[in-house]
Amino acid sequence: MADDAGGRGGFRGGFGTGGRGRGRGRGRGRGRGRGPRGGKSEDKEESEIIDFFLGSALKDEVLKIMPVQKQTRAGQRTRFKAFVAIGDYNGHVGLGVKCSKEVATAIRGAIILAKLSIIPVRRGYWGNKIGKPHTVPCKVTGRCGSVLVRLIPAPRGTGIVSAPVPKKLLMMAGIDDCYTSARGCTATLGNFAKATFDAISKTYCYLTPDLWKETVFNKSPYQEFTDHLAKTHTRVSVQRSQAAALQTAS
Repeated sequence: MADDAGGRGGFRGGFGTGGRGRGRGRGRGRGRGRGPRGGKSEDKEESEIIDFFLGSALKDEVLKIMPVQKQTRAGQRTRFKAFVAIGDYNGHVGLGVKCSKEVATAIRGAIILAKLSIIPVRRGYWGNKIGKPHTVPCKVTGRCGSVLVRLIPAPRGTGIVSAPVPKKLLMMAGIDDCYTSARGCTATLGNFAKATFDAISKTYCYLTPDLWKETVFNKSPYQEFTDHLAKTHTRVSVQRSQAAALQTAS
């Protein structure tokens, strides 16, 4: 039946290989993971690059491990989904989600994905610029699914006023004071964490006045030559007698 798969009455596409042989003929220039150790890297999707730059400053924490099921012909296939947050508590945070048959494999994969998704976090002040930045620079909003999370700047000493999940991400990002507002089905931890991560990533999307470049406007020809004449013009004093003589002569 597989021989006449493309014929009439058979399977049009054949049984297929399921992607098992895809990409076997393509060779790579080097082994995966060798670049960061040697100081060179061509593949950006390597967690070792993050380890090379941030090193031991990164701390990871498992937010949740939940079983997920898929209905197959043989019955239900159960796998485990892990949510891992990672950060250095000083302006860098990442979030990784991985699903696998084993819990340890899911956690390991989520840590790698969290390292690859690390973003810089912009911090600011609530009022006067005294001391180090301690809160978000402006109001930012992130959403995932039905969950909407809003981060609001807070005075120094307020702390992080939020649920446990956003609080952990904000602490790993290095934010000390922040008000939060959440809406939607926040019981879904995955969407809640992703919405918070989306809001944190938007701190660098706003161009505040302190980042504005000084605009240099080109003068119009009228203004340009007017200034030139004003600088080079010399006033001539004419006495009354000379002015009267000029009038009579004319």
